[in-house]
Amino acid sequence: MEKLYTSLGLMSGTSMDGVDASLIRSDGENNYEPLFDKYFEYDEVIYLDLLNLRDKINSTKDLTTNSYQISELERKITLFHVKISKEIIKNTRIDIDLIGFHGQTIFHNAQEKISRQIGDGNLLSSLLKKDVVYKFRENDILNGGQGAPLTPIFHNLLVNQNQIEKPACVLNVGGIANISLVVSKNNQDLKSFDVGPGNCLLDEWVRRHTKMKYDKNGEASNIGRTCEVILNQAIDNFDNISNQKKLSFDIKDFDLSFVKGLSYEDGLSTLVDFTAIIIYQSILELIKIKENEKLLIIVCGGGRKNLSLMESIKKRLPKNISLKTIDDYKIDGDFIESQAFAYLAIRSVLKKEISYPSTTDVQKPCSGGVLVKNY
Repeated sequence: MEKLYTSLGLMSGTSMDGVDASLIRSDGENNYEPLFDKYFEYDEVIYLDLLNLRDKINSTKDLTTNSYQISELERKITLFHVKISKEIIKNTRIDIDLIGFHGQTIFHNAQEKISRQIGDGNLLSSLLKKDVVYKFRENDILNGGQGAPLTPIFHNLLVNQNQIEKPACVLNVGGIANISLVVSKNNQDLKSFDVGPGNCLLDEWVRRHTKMKYDKNGEASNIGRTCEVILNQAIDNFDNISNQKKLSFDIKDFDLSFVKGLSYEDGLSTLVDFTAIIIYQSILELIKIKENEKLLIIVCGGGRKNLSLMESIKKRLPKNISLKTIDDYKIDGDFIESQAFAYLAIRSVLKKEISYPSTTDVQKPCSGGVLVKNY
């Protein structure tokens, strides 16, 4: 039997509001058990600093220009991760073998093959006296990949371990929406890509108009009325972006200018339908199934809680495609990515592959992650 590792995954997404933390036990292959999940919210200072920094970085040059602010914030974020990790270790009393530290993405450009996450793995390892795996996207990019998405192999594990019918499409609606098509147990048979905006436009619209961070359950968008003229024009413009054959997106690839003249609720409603159409069109175009073939779509990530968005996707799908949430299978959809990076950390230590030509456009299957033992 393969050795089982206990790994702590720390993931902060594009919402930049906090860290999802998950403890799992796994052999890095088919044996996997979730042990603990918890969300830790950033304090208001870190949250606002992150939003401010992201607004300043629109090119690789901006990474250099803002290097001092980046390093200052990197230290703050790392110390936050140290604090929550110590709390988890103390409260669970579980002996941890390693930590998968994703860090906070501040810039991702698929064309330039650059993906920048801030988070000091050496400092984290030193203060926690633990092995840390970070810089997960670096090796993929060095080998011609786009550095994203990296979670498909974990989606594959979830589908097969829970004996979910195949073909199954795992749709993760975070800031960016991405999908993984699972057709077998073999990771090399996976197909995955970012499809476009997930929550990013919706959350940005909410932040600009209210003191809230998101539209809870999609309640405000449910009140609004979609402007069909604006919506159709926005879809046409998006087609021009997607025709560039981007496999991965950054939230900077999208902006809110097309809804700026609308009321708060109407703007949200239009953005919900825009996001839903992009998602469903991408699924139909990129996963070519025949009319009589069945396909199951399993939704995870924060977007699954936006009932307006879920309904907008659902009503557009043909009858042979069914939509469920991953929670329907007794899997907590809030912690898929943090569990995934705990799993990827184990695979990294074992020098196992984490990305494939059909998932990130990398030239050949490759491993990833940098292991540090700074203690």
